[in-house]
Amino acid sequence: MKLLEERIRKDGIVKEGNVLKVDSFLNHQMDTDLFNEMGKEFKRLFAEKPINKILTIEASGIGIACIVAQHFHVPVVFAKKSQSINIDGDVYATKIQSFTHKKVYDVIVSKKYIGKEDHILLIDDFLANGCALEGLIDLVQSAGATVEGIGIAVEKGFQEGGKRIREKGIQLESLAIVDAMDSQTGEITFR
Repeated sequence: MKLLEERIRKDGIVKEGNVLKVDSFLNHQMDTDLFNEMGKEFKRLFAEKPINKILTIEASGIGIACIVAQHFHVPVVFAKKSQSINIDGDVYATKIQSFTHKKVYDVIVSKKYIGKEDHILLIDDFLANGCALEGLIDLVQSAGATVEGIGIAVEKGFQEGGKRIREKGIQLESLAIVDAMDSQTGEITFR
């Protein structure tokens, strides 16, 4: 998606350690007009799928997932990174390692919100090593639901996550795939 690539080139900041900072428009301050265009593109890419729910993980994917859900006219469920007193009853749980936070999270979704009748589109802001997505896939499969596809805003194509997910046979669509980043020059190249 050229619009997203141009925005990343304009406002993205490359940091040491393969970190791409896009918090001015994607995952801290959010450009909802850009998100709306992303939602239209995901709707086009997954138009033939019988999607009845969007699933993401807190926190950065929630904004994008909500706008995408408007284009599909379906609810959003987000996996929580901690148990809270307002989640009652049984939950599906998995462990996810965060590339950004260098931490392992216990991630949960209430069994009330995902069931075997659900056809789910996973949405997230970034794909690096794929740990978050593999955890979300595990949650969906634990529920007996179907992963219809995965929509990612920015994929780091030079890391293994995209390859591993695609090898599972799941339709994975990334709106911008970064091939390389240089923290010295700030240069970003796309696939």
